Amino acid sequence: MYLPGFPEMAVALNTPISNIQLSLTAYLVGIAIGQLFYGPLLDKYGRKKPLYAGLAIYILASIGCAMSQSVENLIFMRFLQAIGGCAGMVSAQAIVRDIFPVEKIAQAMSLLVLVIAVSPMIAPTLGGFVTAAYDWHWVFIILAALTAIIWIATVIVLPAGALPDKEVSLKPKKVWKSYIKVLQNRQFLVYMLAGGIAGAAPFAYIASSADVFMNIYGLTEHQFGWLFAILAFAMIGSTQLNHILLRKYTSQQIINFSLHYQSITALCLILGVYFNIFNLYSLIGTMFIFLTAHGLNGPNTTALAMAPFSKNAGSASAMLGSMRMAIGSIVTAIVSLFHASSAFPMAAGMAICAFGGFIILKTDQHIPGTISRKQKSEAFAS
Repeated sequence: MYLPGFPEMAVALNTPISNIQLSLTAYLVGIAIGQLFYGPLLDKYGRKKPLYAGLAIYILASIGCAMSQSVENLIFMRFLQAIGGCAGMVSAQAIVRDIFPVEKIAQAMSLLVLVIAVSPMIAPTLGGFVTAAYDWHWVFIILAALTAIIWIATVIVLPAGALPDKEVSLKPKKVWKSYIKVLQNRQFLVYMLAGGIAGAAPFAYIASSADVFMNIYGLTEHQFGWLFAILAFAMIGSTQLNHILLRKYTSQQIINFSLHYQSITALCLILGVYFNIFNLYSLIGTMFIFLTAHGLNGPNTTALAMAPFSKNAGSASAMLGSMRMAIGSIVTAIVSLFHASSAFPMAAGMAICAFGGFIILKTDQHIPGTISRKQKSEAFAS
């Protein structure tokens, strides 16, 4: 939601826009770390107490972001925002598993995934209007207000879910043993890395988009917001298309196809930017085609990564989400370091991610690419 305010924030905080981009990196780092801790906390203390704490941290950190007078403080507050926000990400999926009957879990999860996918995509559009009408401080004030409403609704309306389990150990050694066991599964590791690296391409786009389209191509906050919504449709639409394709093709077939055409599109993207072939519209069109692959890669690599687990599914899910955010944070940091007055760092970051995912998948063709009906239900429930 604060992406359209990047140029204004850079001026207000008297810092290069590349430093403002690092606040996004800090948020992704916080999400990557936080997910690993909330899983055991939700099991030991129940779903709602850790959620209350996380939402409270998010509210306070949002106010801290709005009051920031330096980029260093903004980066730190964004990190705290992520630590708080993780509670909502992890507990939402856990509560769905707790309160819905088995035959309804798939429907509930589908709606939850759709909301999770759509929300960050439409946020910059709304943020563009807020930034244009007021200023960037109000974005964080609005986030704090919305989260306060969610906190109240959580107390009054949200079911409790699973009861606390006092037998769950929070000893670091036992927690990390379960994560190490997950990482030792080769199928999980391959699809986690292939999906995580290829799936980090949108992070390169998100980190650089405000600077590229507003400072280089001269779009206003409103125009940037609408552009972000258009490109978001590429990812959201292909996610829905994936449901149709799975009726005829396996997840492995879809991933092979999507990584092939994403890599070819990435090559066109990087060459077009490097040789200054693209105008605004051809750049947007090529990026639209590129981003459609994201909606196909993500669900299928997740399903194949989770397929081997009937036990330790919770640890596998947390590790998968954490590692993907960690890779995304690394990509945003690198793109920020190579900040330049061109779209090349953004295009290069997106292309390298696509090539990396493609290479990892191709070097491990012996990894199973099909999922049994039992594995599908177990992976989806997890």
